[in-house]
Amino acid sequence: MKPEVIMLMTSSLDGKLHPSRWTATPDGERKNWGTMFESVHDTLGGDAWIVGRVTMQEMSKAAAHPPAQVPAVQRPLHVAAREAKSFGIVLDPSGRTHFSGSTIGGDHVIALLGRNVDDAHLAELAADGVSYIVAEGAEIDLAAMLETLNQTFGIKRLLLEGGGSVNGSFLAAALVDEVHVLVGPAFDGDVSQQGIVAYPGGLAGKCELSFRSATPIANGMVHLRYAVTPPRAA
Repeated sequence: MKPEVIMLMTSSLDGKLHPSRWTATPDGERKNWGTMFESVHDTLGGDAWIVGRVTMQEMSKAAAHPPAQVPAVQRPLHVAAREAKSFGIVLDPSGRTHFSGSTIGGDHVIALLGRNVDDAHLAELAADGVSYIVAEGAEIDLAAMLETLNQTFGIKRLLLEGGGSVNGSFLAAALVDEVHVLVGPAFDGDVSQQGIVAYPGGLAGKCELSFRSATPIANGMVHLRYAVTPPRAA
């Protein structure tokens, strides 16, 4: 059984990710949009959240520090904190995210890793008190990893919070149950910047969205909510 997966993102009107690049608005400062995101995050009541490598590395800010001598490591699963109740998860196929401890914002860290991540990185994570799951196949099986997150860590509701490629991978695999987007009154306009969803070849035919609600919040921001279902047969 997988956790319920709710995608939660903040977006400009043209679907871009980073408010620091958005046009200004008299409706409120960008810092207030971040506060509103955190408020909705808390309201959704997830016991875990997941982001991609780039986002997590920005949060962690730690450098690589592998042990001088690499001990035997556990594969495919290492549970570092069996009593943890809240979790911050990183999808990091290449094993390039580093940590200075076992938590991010008070949430226990779990790394979802590709099969070819070397033992030195696993030993570094274990020494930092980080849990991890290593893929057993050539590609990361997101559905299988979600089942492990549920069965081993007791995660029942997972908030999917980007970046765009991580969101796209989950949607393409039909693993997302709801989408919540907080749309700010601004444009980005830079075509080189990734949107809130990115997937090679696009997502047409991979999922369908059904409208649930549109709620004005404050500072010109609107909270959009959609149910996600697999595509209907033609």
